[in-house]
Amino acid sequence: MGNKKEVLIVASKLKKYLKEEKGMHTAGNVPEVLSDVVRGLVDLAVEKAKKDRRKTVKDRDFS
Repeated sequence: MGNKKEVLIVASKLKKYLKEEKGMHTAGNVPEVLSDVVRGLVDLAVEKAKKDRRKTVKDRDFS
């Protein structure tokens, strides 16, 4: 396993959203950085699910 983590964000959809909805351009490294943010949120949600003795992450685990 290398140092580079898999990108979880669909770059084309992110770029389209930012351009069409916000009138902004996207730097090339944004999908990687946003993927790290998503990983952090998912890790927190997993801990909440485990605390409730569940093996399913639910929407409520993200609040």
